[in-house]
Amino acid sequence: MSHNLLMIEDDARLAAMVAQYLEQSGFSVRCAGDGQSGLEQLNTPTKGATTDLVILDLMLPDMDGLEVCRRIRALPTSLAQVPVLMLTAKGDAMDRIIGLEIGADDYLPKPFEPRELLARIRAVLRRRVESPATDHLTLRFGGLEIDRDARSVSIQGAPCELTSYQFDLLVALAERAGRVLTRDQIMEAVRGRELDAFDRSIDVHMGRIRAAIEVDPKTPKRILTVRGVGYVFARQQD
Repeated sequence: MSHNLLMIEDDARLAAMVAQYLEQSGFSVRCAGDGQSGLEQLNTPTKGATTDLVILDLMLPDMDGLEVCRRIRALPTSLAQVPVLMLTAKGDAMDRIIGLEIGADDYLPKPFEPRELLARIRAVLRRRVESPATDHLTLRFGGLEIDRDARSVSIQGAPCELTSYQFDLLVALAERAGRVLTRDQIMEAVRGRELDAFDRSIDVHMGRIRAAIEVDPKTPKRILTVRGVGYVFARQQD
């Protein structure tokens, strides 16, 4: 099945090159040269097909990629859950952290190899469609419910907003409740890219998950940090 991608990039030459490469790999690609037209295209399915992933440049002429990402996450219905892979030309890690905090699923610094972009796109899409091999699709911890089939999270019936990647991280921890996992083990569980020595993106994602599911994110009761090791999902009930 061909996936539909939307690339929001003001460098027309780069966008055309990337689109051609991805189309040769079996994807359908639409391009937008600024944030507003990108949001409009996202809201307009092509031949009834919705967008499966957005490739979003950080630097755009009308608004920056961070603002576009914020607006995507504020959209109604399933559009708000579309995975976002952010491109950044800046070397400052803060741009990447902010992007992850506001809902980007992954990031890739410029310049990049098209093969790496392709690999990351496939990894994000794979995480989105794969379901854990289990007969119990819903995990329940007191008032917290994680529905793996619907890919939704709720507390006392109220929905929690998580990106596709954050949902997979939460599932990876919840399935192994009571077991301390290193960052590498968590990333392996969601089949994501490997961490490097300077990449703390998983900590940013954990902060966002805590903000969504904890009563007091500064004093978490569900996702606990084990200093020098990683994280553990507590078995406690509400």
